[in-house]
Amino acid sequence: MLFKISLSNIRKSLKDYAIYFFTLVLGVAVFYVFNAIETQTSFLKVNEDQREMIKVLTTSISAVSVFIAVVLGLLIVYASRFLMKRRNKEFALYMMLGMSKWRISALLLCETVIIGIGSLFVGLLIGVGLSQVMSAVVANLFEADMNAYKFTVSGSAITKTIIYFGIMYAVVMLRSGFVISKCRLITLMNSGRRSEKITMKNLWVCVIVFLISAAALGWAYYSVGWNAENLSLRKFGVAILIGCVATFFIFWSVAGMLLRVMMSAKGIYHHGLNSFTFRQLSSKVNTTVASMTVICLMLFVTICTLSTAFTIRNSMNQGVEENYPVDFYVQFAESADDPEKPWFYKGGNIDDVYAQQNESIYDEFGEYLHFHDYIDDDFTFYDYLGDKRDEFLENNNEIYSRFNFTETIIKLSDYNALMKLYGKEQIELADDEYAVCANALGFTDIYTGFLKDKPEAVIYGKSLKPKFTKCIETSIYPGMQANNAGAFIVPDNAVSENGQCFDNFVGNYKATDKKEIEAAEKTARAKWENAIHWYTSDTKGGTNYNMSTRIETVNSAIGIGAIVTFLGLYIGFIFLVSCGAILALKELSESADSLPRYTMLRKLGVEEKEITKSIFRQSGIFFLLPLLLACLHAYVGMRFGRFGLELLITGDYIKPVLFTAALVVLIYGGYFLLTFLGSKAVTREQK
Repeated sequence: MLFKISLSNIRKSLKDYAIYFFTLVLGVAVFYVFNAIETQTSFLKVNEDQREMIKVLTTSISAVSVFIAVVLGLLIVYASRFLMKRRNKEFALYMMLGMSKWRISALLLCETVIIGIGSLFVGLLIGVGLSQVMSAVVANLFEADMNAYKFTVSGSAITKTIIYFGIMYAVVMLRSGFVISKCRLITLMNSGRRSEKITMKNLWVCVIVFLISAAALGWAYYSVGWNAENLSLRKFGVAILIGCVATFFIFWSVAGMLLRVMMSAKGIYHHGLNSFTFRQLSSKVNTTVASMTVICLMLFVTICTLSTAFTIRNSMNQGVEENYPVDFYVQFAESADDPEKPWFYKGGNIDDVYAQQNESIYDEFGEYLHFHDYIDDDFTFYDYLGDKRDEFLENNNEIYSRFNFTETIIKLSDYNALMKLYGKEQIELADDEYAVCANALGFTDIYTGFLKDKPEAVIYGKSLKPKFTKCIETSIYPGMQANNAGAFIVPDNAVSENGQCFDNFVGNYKATDKKEIEAAEKTARAKWENAIHWYTSDTKGGTNYNMSTRIETVNSAIGIGAIVTFLGLYIGFIFLVSCGAILALKELSESADSLPRYTMLRKLGVEEKEITKSIFRQSGIFFLLPLLLACLHAYVGMRFGRFGLELLITGDYIKPVLFTAALVVLIYGGYFLLTFLGSKAVTREQK
C-alpha cells in the first residue's frame, strides 16, 4: 500500500522532483566518473613516471571525494527540506484522515528509497558512459597509447558511489522522520499562508550598510589583489573573513534597497508588470540573503579553481616546451669548505665523477656542451646596482629585493655554444663589453631597467660596459619553468678560472626513435646515479648536484597539470551543480507559493506573454546577482593566485577564463533555463 501511494505521490509531484532527481543523477554520474579514473586508465600504455602520477591523481581524487560527498550531502538535505515544505498541506491531510506520523515517515522513507535507487541507477548508467570519454581525456593528457582500449566498468567506483550516496540518503531519511515527528497539524495547515505585505527595511540603514560593506570589501580586495607582497598570513585571514562578512551585508543591503530604488524610478516601476516583478524579486532576495552569500562564495571558488587549474596546466606544458630544449642535464659542484658560507658550493668536474667508475658521460649523446659557470665574490646583485641600490630597495618590496646574491657569470663562447644547442640567437661582444640574460620572476624587466642607464660592471677587477640596453630573455639551465634570475655574459678573457662554480652538462641523445631514446635515457640515468652514489660516498667534502631529463620533466608537468585540472573540474562541477540546484529549488518553491498571484493576474486580463517575461526577469536577476559579485571576487582572487603561483603561472588567463565561462554558462545557465521553464509550468497550473 505504501509503495503504491509513494509511486503515486512521485508521479503527481514530478515537477517538484525533476530538479531534485536531475541533481542527484548529475552528482552520482560525476562522483562515479572521477572515482573510476584508476580502473579506466589501467589499459593505457604509459611509462613508470606517468603511472605513478596517475596513482597520485587517483589518491587525490579519493581524498577530495570525502569533501565532495559532504557538499552533496548538504545539498541533498537542503533540497529535501524544500520538497517537504512544499508538501506540508499534503501531510496535514494525511493526519486529518487518521494516518499516524510513523506511517507518514514510512511513506517518505519509501519515496526516498525509490528516488534514491532510481537516481543511482540512472546516474551510474550515465557515469559508466561518460567514464569511457574520460579515458580518452586522460590518455590525451598523458599522451598515452589507447590501442589496448576496452570498455570498462569500475566495480570499486560503483561500490564507493553506492556507499557514499547510501549514507546521504540515510541522513535524509532520518531528518525527514525527525521533522515529521515534531510537526503539529495546525502548523502544517497554516504553512502555506503568507502575508502579502513585504516588510520594508529602512532605506538609509541599507544605504549606510552597503557603503560600509563596499568599503570593507574594497580594503580586502586591495590587500589581497594589489598589496599581496606585504600580506602576512594573519592579514590574509582577516581579509578573507572581512570579504565574506562584507558579501553577506552587501546582499542584505541590496535586498532592502532594490524595491525602494525601483519604486523611485516611476517610469520603469510602473511600466508593464515591473511593479509585480520587482516585488516578487525583492521578496525572494530578502529571504535568501544567507543562501546567496554561500552561493556567491561557492561560485567565486569555482571560477578561481577552474581558471587557475587550467592556467597552471597550460603554463607548465608551455614552460617545458620553452625552457627544456635538450634531452639531458647535469649540474655538479664541490663544497668550497668555507665555514662562513656553508651553503656555498664551488668547483668540481663531472668527468671526475664518472672516471671513478670508469664511465663516460658522453657515450649516449650526439650533441652536447660541457661548461662551467662562474662567480666573483666581489660582484653581487647589490654591487651591480651601485648608487641605485637605495632607490631600488625603496621602490621594491618583493622577494628579489630582500637578499643580495652573487651574480652568475658565463663565458661568451659557452653562451653561444649553448644558444646554438638550444636553437636560439647567438651574440658578439667586444673585449670590454658584457650582456645580461634572465627570464625568471620579472628579472628581465629589472635588468632592462638598469641597462637603460648603461651601467658599468666590474667583474674580476675589469670594468665592462653593456653591449645592449635590454636584457636577453632566455634560460641558461634547462628546467620546467623559467629559472634564470640573471646571468652576465662576458668575453672569455675577462673570466678567472679560480671563480669556477657549477660544472654543467647539457646534451641530446644520439637516438631518434622513441624507444631508442627511452633506452638511451635509462642508460644515461643509471650511469649517473651509479657514479654519483660512489663519488659522494667516498668524498669527504660536501657536494651539490642535480640531474634531470626532458622526458621526466615533461612527465612531471603533465602529471601535475592533470592533477590540478581534474581536481579543479571535480570541485568546480559539484559546486556549480550545488549553486544551480539551490537557486532552482528556491525559485520553484516561490513560484508554487505565488500561484494565486499569477491566477489573479490572468483574471485581470494580463497576457500570457507578459507573465512569461516577468518570470524570465525574476529568474534571470535571481541567478545573476550572486554570479556578478562572484565574478568580481574571482578577478581579485586570480590576481592573488597569479602572484602566489608566479613560478607555475607564466601564461595568460584568457583561454582558461573563457573555458570556465563556458562551463558556468553550460551548468549554471542550464539550471537557470530549467528553472525558468519549470516556474512557467508551475504558474500555469491554475490557468
